[in-house]
Amino acid sequence: MTTLPNRPNTALLVIDVQNGVVADAHNRDGVIANINDLVDRARAQDVPVVWVQHSDEHLQRDSDEWRYVPELTRRDAESLVHKNYGDSFEATDLEELLAEHGVGHLVVTGAQTDACIRSTMHGAFTRGYDVTLVSDAHTTDDAGEGMPSAAQVIAHTNLYWHWQSAPGRHASTVETAKVTFDAT
Repeated sequence: MTTLPNRPNTALLVIDVQNGVVADAHNRDGVIANINDLVDRARAQDVPVVWVQHSDEHLQRDSDEWRYVPELTRRDAESLVHKNYGDSFEATDLEELLAEHGVGHLVVTGAQTDACIRSTMHGAFTRGYDVTLVSDAHTTDDAGEGMPSAAQVIAHTNLYWHWQSAPGRHASTVETAKVTFDAT
């Protein structure tokens, strides 16, 4: 259903599952296990896995905090997108990589739910992509007193994304076990 012409394929995005990003994340180990499951399934079906890695003044490139968590392993042949903004499309080559693979549907995982996940989903949706958020494969940490808990932020984002709509595009939220890599 994507509005992007000749883009029938799906890709899995793994956004910012870096040591310094998920150190205190809600259900960290469960989310990483679900992402690993999705990566294995995508690879088995020859679905592109695109790794996104953030850096800025608080997350210095090449530092230990900047590196992906050791539980996840990117293969050399899999694309790696370096970004400096919340939206993984902003000032990166993500769009070009997806176009090369004929991708019009994104399956989104990673961190932080209330920052880079939301920004990337909106960026993709407004650019014409169908976007599936994997409800149990994204996370964030508690922002502090007076703010919604990480669990509440995740639950709200899952509910919120489930109801997104736009002409010619499809948004959905689905659990890891129910993810298919078919075009929507």
